[in-house]
Amino acid sequence: MTTRRRGDLFSPECPTRQVLDRVGTKWTSMVFEVLAASGEVRFSELRRRIPGVSQKMLSSTLQSLVLDGLVARRVEDTVPPRVHYRFTELGASLEVPLAALRAWAEDHAGEIDRHRTRAG
Repeated sequence: MTTRRRGDLFSPECPTRQVLDRVGTKWTSMVFEVLAASGEVRFSELRRRIPGVSQKMLSSTLQSLVLDGLVARRVEDTVPPRVHYRFTELGASLEVPLAALRAWAEDHAGEIDRHRTRAG
């Protein structure tokens, strides 16, 4: 059974805040979109499909997702090694909320841009 820890979202020590800080990045959202569409994907394919991400940033993002138990990493014993990534069960459970957030952003980006233009 999973124990729910709740705290003060405004405190840096809050477990919920810490999770939101890690999964709320644009790179995480893009990795999740690629994995949702493709299942297991090699590092090189992820990098190719996520424009603008550096090798270092993608590696750091994937390492964080693996440490959090959201993504599984599989290494093929080849030269050079082939590294594959896929959702864990926990990661798959996060895809639906992230997809909803991406859809909301796509539906409202124009309206938000209009507000920013008027405010500027």
